[in-house]
Amino acid sequence: MTLLRLSPLALSRSRFALSPLAETLASLHVLGAGYCDPWLVSWYDRHHGAFRALLDADPFAKGLVRLLRSTKWMPAHIVLPPAGGMRTTIDGELAEVARAPDALVRAELEKSVAHSWEEHDLGWLTGRDWAARTAELFRRTWTAHVAADWPRRRALLERDVTYRAGLLAAYGWPRALEQMNRHSAWVGADAIRFSHQGSPDRVVGDEGMLFVPVAAVSRGTWLCEAPPASYALVYPARGAAATAGRTGPGPALGRLIGTGRAAILHELERPATTSELAAHLGLSLGTVGGHLAVLRDAGLVTGTRVDRRVVYRRTASGDLLAGGADG
Repeated sequence: MTLLRLSPLALSRSRFALSPLAETLASLHVLGAGYCDPWLVSWYDRHHGAFRALLDADPFAKGLVRLLRSTKWMPAHIVLPPAGGMRTTIDGELAEVARAPDALVRAELEKSVAHSWEEHDLGWLTGRDWAARTAELFRRTWTAHVAADWPRRRALLERDVTYRAGLLAAYGWPRALEQMNRHSAWVGADAIRFSHQGSPDRVVGDEGMLFVPVAAVSRGTWLCEAPPASYALVYPARGAAATAGRTGPGPALGRLIGTGRAAILHELERPATTSELAAHLGLSLGTVGGHLAVLRDAGLVTGTRVDRRVVYRRTASGDLLAGGADG
């Protein structure tokens, strides 16, 4: 079992962040496979062929992707804690990736080979400037296959953060970490179980750690580390499958309370802010705010302030009305 140990100060300073680099790595995993989760089929079908052609034309890229998809050790120069919080940019992250010296890259890739469940050699590791070539692969993957979908994914990721921030404000970190993945869990008063693998515990620095959701995978997680004691835990965002498969509120609910309010009540199956609802439903902030006021006055939704945002969720009456009308 691997534990991440946090002091009270580190715990109080831990927070959420977004990472376009982590989202690109997750997308690279999916595109490099011969299959995908059902809700990714449309995106996968549009991009898989072009991505495979990229790998076939570049032995370095092909060898690296195959290794990343079949190892329990993610190379440290690729999995870096995002430095920009919720505003982290792909350019900033790739600049950090490209700075790694060749000696570090080789050492990390050798560890990845040692922790792989497939046979590998590093015969594709030729030439020099391997970190820069890695950054270029990620940039091409981001530009061709992720960037156009990033606004939708970002909205989903921000919604996951909103949900967990609400749990954090109401119940504390153990509840906020609940069901992040199959392995992570709160242990005792000061530690997070990262995995069941036996390896030394990590001690998180006083600046706390980051929790980073990704949308392109439904399972699996990885740990980002930067010396001396900076850590980020990447985990699958909740709701990706449900969002792809949802069909909207039933017509009965729309006839009862109006189509706009019905759409918002249906969408609040998962808590969200006014801006998140507006972005997801394609409505103006004023329109969403007006509908929320009516729903709140009717006792169907309630709002909770989390930092500078108000997070709305359905009440028990809202759940009953939405569930009954949809059914």
